[in-house]
Amino acid sequence: METSELFGISGLSAWYGTADPVIEDVALSIARGEVVGVIGMNGAGKTTLFKAIAGVLGTCRYDEARLDGRRVGLTDRAVKRRRIMVFSDERAFGNFTFLEYLSFVFRAYRTPLADCSRIVQGFGFERYVETPLRELSLGSRKKASLIAAFALSPDLLILDEPVNGLDFESTEYLYRLIRGYREHGSVLFSSHVLESVCLTCDRVLVLERTDGAGRTRKTFSGEEISPASIRSVLGHDEL
Repeated sequence: METSELFGISGLSAWYGTADPVIEDVALSIARGEVVGVIGMNGAGKTTLFKAIAGVLGTCRYDEARLDGRRVGLTDRAVKRRRIMVFSDERAFGNFTFLEYLSFVFRAYRTPLADCSRIVQGFGFERYVETPLRELSLGSRKKASLIAAFALSPDLLILDEPVNGLDFESTEYLYRLIRGYREHGSVLFSSHVLESVCLTCDRVLVLERTDGAGRTRKTFSGEEISPASIRSVLGHDEL
């Protein structure tokens, strides 16, 4: 696996409405071809962290962000074109069919439309490709967003709680896609499901809410990643 850094950020804090941070002083580094998981209980700030990194949360500050070793801004156009985020509950583009949404995504990234039939079949999504997204279930909307993101294949996939709403077969297929993505780029995804990170990740960051804000409590890598080790840090047997 390539070990040079693709993306990194340090001193990241983010908040909503007030100066009280939801996450505070978080540092994160993702190597090329690496799968990094962020796990934590609900309220730890996982979604806030990902929205900030994806450049869609204006109420944040950071000491430094890096792409390919160069300092960048999270909203720089060059950065945006090399990442895509799948939200935990995507409700945008409801009037689009999947095929219209797919075309829109590729046009937005100025990339020729790719053949995603294999991914569509893997998620069992064939019968929904011409259905308006607003008529789909949460799980099917999630599949539509995941298919478009994996078909686009940017350098960095940011997936917020990607298994939420998926059936068993689709979850297993998603795990295979994440593991195989190392050949194309890097994946950063969040979860509160231990199986998700233990089966797919090269490194796992435990995010925990302490003193009112989410902070990185511990990082596990390689053989250190196990349900028992992560539970021991979080202190929650229900994970």
